[in-house]
Amino acid sequence: MNIRVEGGKISKKEQEAYAEYARNKHPDMRISSLIINVNGEYVDLTCYYDAVPFQRIRRITGYLVGDLGRFNDAKLSEVEDRVSHNMSQSM
Repeated sequence: MNIRVEGGKISKKEQEAYAEYARNKHPDMRISSLIINVNGEYVDLTCYYDAVPFQRIRRITGYLVGDLGRFNDAKLSEVEDRVSHNMSQSM
């Protein structure tokens, strides 16, 4: 984690305490950088998180799938034979 202090100075121990606070507050997120803005007796923390990877899931021929890699030839044929239905805008 990259830690940057702005607006004042604080010790390394205090920086680590703020970093630990941020990690505990958002345990499911991986923090890439932390900006500690010192304003007199007040401190503002700004966290930037790593991107969360995700996979798109679609319903294809009755199955929820992310990709077609596990489909056999019959299911791949069904995917190729699918018909797109467009809804007209005129009413």
